[in-house]
Amino acid sequence: MQIIRSVGELADYVAMQRRHHHAIGFVPTMGALHAGHISLVERAVRDNEVTIVSVFVNPTQFNNPSDLATYPRKEEEDFRMLAGAGVSAVFAPAVEEMYPSGTSRDHEYKLGSAAEVMEGKYRPGHFQGVAQVVHRLFDLVRPDRAYFGEKDFQQIAVIRNMVESEHVDVEIIACPIRRAADGLALSSRNALLSEEQRRRAPGIYAALCESVDYSQSHTVQETHDMVVERINNIPEMRVEYYEIVDGRTLMPISEWGESDFAVGCITVYNGDVRLIDNIRYK
Repeated sequence: MQIIRSVGELADYVAMQRRHHHAIGFVPTMGALHAGHISLVERAVRDNEVTIVSVFVNPTQFNNPSDLATYPRKEEEDFRMLAGAGVSAVFAPAVEEMYPSGTSRDHEYKLGSAAEVMEGKYRPGHFQGVAQVVHRLFDLVRPDRAYFGEKDFQQIAVIRNMVESEHVDVEIIACPIRRAADGLALSSRNALLSEEQRRRAPGIYAALCESVDYSQSHTVQETHDMVVERINNIPEMRVEYYEIVDGRTLMPISEWGESDFAVGCITVYNGDVRLIDNIRYK
């Protein structure tokens, strides 16, 4: 596995793969890798002749400076995991390499209404920062396919909108959520949980699962309220938002008959650690 630090070296590497007509799969990450990331990598390795993974904690998508400062970083461990998964090359640049002119945004991406609800509402500018770094990475890696986990359900929709509005020639592939044995969605942020917080965290998914059966005989609003009440009754847990939305537009629904693809998207503070998850109703 080749470790690449500079944009110039990456350009040379990609050009060589293109000369050999190799299909390139790409998995963008912020490091602190876990089995969920590796499942994306393994899919990319199966689908493509070359797999490139980026490891870059992108400062422009963080609203809270302390969240950026405490985001887990485990570069050496990440590299070992990626090499073991069959990755061809890892791109791990410094911030100055990715943003040589500074991190301020000089381009407003057309991300649609999908970027204005849920995470967009609670983290203003977050998705513009995501679009900025993903677009930059797509320009550098020039992948045929890019792989994202469905834990970040809203992010996938926003990236699809960016790809369409910027006319980027790449196939976006969404991969299923990977969970721990107790149901907790795998996340780099899980490493920040105390032992007691980690023990309580599966309550998020438990409430979501319970709500699927509950929804069969209750309204959207009643289902929403049940989930929020269940989770808020767990010590140290606080629901920031829970929205039941159309899975294509991400717009909230008020009746089950409004959509044939209903998804519940949730963000919960477990102590100071912000966790996200989602579940499909239909």
